[in-house]
Order: sequence, then C-alpha cells, then structure tokens
Amino acid sequence: MPTLRDLLKDRKVYSIDAARTVLEAARFMMEHNIGALPVLRNGELAGMFSERDIMNRVVAVGRTPGTTVVSEVMTANPRAVDLDETIEECLFIMREFGFRHLPIVEGKELRGLVSLRDILMRQASETERQSRRAAS
Repeated sequence: MPTLRDLLKDRKVYSIDAARTVLEAARFMMEHNIGALPVLRNGELAGMFSERDIMNRVVAVGRTPGTTVVSEVMTANPRAVDLDETIEECLFIMREFGFRHLPIVEGKELRGLVSLRDILMRQASETERQSRRAAS
C-alpha cells in the first residue's frame, strides 16, 4: 500500500509562523497557490490555517487582516498523520472528520501537508494506470 512518504517525495514543505498576520499568510498562500498552511510555533505544529479560516474567522466577522495574528484564527491542535501512514487511512480520516487537509509529521517535525485533492488525483492516476494495463 502506498504511503504518504511516496506521495510527498520531492515536494516543498510550506508553513507559516503563528505570530504572522492573516494578511501575510494570505499573500503567502496566494504567491504559492495553496489553500491551507500548517502553522508552527517554536518549530512545532500548532495549528492549521486555511482560506476558509480567512473568510469565516476574519472577513465575515470584520477583523482586520493586517493586525489579526494567525494564531488567533487558526484551527489549533490539528489532527496530524505520520509520514508512513497509508493514503487509504488518510482518506478515511478526512472522510470521517470532514478534513480537507492533513498535516504530515515525522516525530515532532512537520514533513508536509496532504490535501483531499492530492489523494483523489493519486487514486485517479492509479485507476487509469490499471485500466491501461488491463487493456494491453
């Protein structure tokens, strides 16, 4: 069974410090075309921050992005998965808890982030590969 280690090889790890502002986080997300970021405090995973957090916890309630700190509006203490977790188990966790993103750790070190889209694209590619193999 493929693991997250297989899915993440050669991928850059993006994160943001908990003390940064929402405006800084939004610009960083836009610059890198990503929809969610693991939030670090003293180098350790402290939360998750997403486009949905920006809309629901900042914009919709009238907070100022330039002065609101990410740690005030992030999802604290997120569920994380180990680097050697199977892709199938990640999909189960996402479906069970309604997550779209899961931070990936090895011990206490952040190693990446997996999205529901990553998993579904991987499964679609695998299905296509099997179909081609069966047809030949």
